[in-house]
Amino acid sequence: MLAAERGAAANTIAAYARDLAGAGEVLSDLTAADGAALARLGAHWADLAPSSLARKCSALRQFYGFLVEDGWRADDPSAALPRPRARRPLPRLIGHADIAALFAAAEAEAATDRPEPLRTLSLLELLYGSGLRATELVSLPLAAVPRDAPFLTVTGKGGAQRMVPIGQRAGHVLSRWLAVRAKPASALAARFVYPSRGVAGHLTRIRLFQLLRDLAARAGIAPERLSPHVLRHVFATHLLEGGADLRVLQTLLGHADIATTQIYTHVDAARLVALVNARHPLAQNHTPLAVHRSGD
Repeated sequence: MLAAERGAAANTIAAYARDLAGAGEVLSDLTAADGAALARLGAHWADLAPSSLARKCSALRQFYGFLVEDGWRADDPSAALPRPRARRPLPRLIGHADIAALFAAAEAEAATDRPEPLRTLSLLELLYGSGLRATELVSLPLAAVPRDAPFLTVTGKGGAQRMVPIGQRAGHVLSRWLAVRAKPASALAARFVYPSRGVAGHLTRIRLFQLLRDLAARAGIAPERLSPHVLRHVFATHLLEGGADLRVLQTLLGHADIATTQIYTHVDAARLVALVNARHPLAQNHTPLAVHRSGD
């Protein structure tokens, strides 16, 4: 149902499968469990972080909703599950100096047009320059790269497609990579911008993670501070710093809900306060607002 009706991504389906399997280890028969059994399951998960508990409960609620809709059972016992209110954490970031160091290292290594360094540089350009998710990037098909338009056609979560602009420098580096990209051995791998000999035919998310960590170490940055998602967060934050509109950012990131995008307003509080002080009519007659950081 998740795959056919909702178009859920493979990673989402795998996560739901793990959550349901874990619940099945505690309750012998998930399909026949009643409210009391699910309440005991909630107690069994009491030590989990709120975000983990919320995800597991969501998987079970959708599971029982499916059972009811398809006639496998007449009632839905999921009301007995806890409803934790998980706070969305602020995104981890690296600064402008770190970004400059990453690009300096990557560009120096790619100066000779050797394939591996050029691949790393193009991955870095698209993560920081276009804000792609790791899965969107590694599985990017060749057909998504147009020859005469500065946009990529990206398939995101739930199969939703969006147009993502790429800057001139990113487009130039991508062209350099495609020019030296070796001809893949299989027809499957030939479909992707970043082919691989693996089962999927393209670079894996784990390998992307490793490439970035290795680059961080060579650039003098603690490897644990860098990941594909950190660069996506930095892309969003730096666009906001430059004056981007939140709705535009929502479109670029492929967020279905603007509430997901609003997390970035917390990391750009200084610009928002300055905007109110400069543009609001009452700002001409009152003392400017000050930025108060959380915890102060």
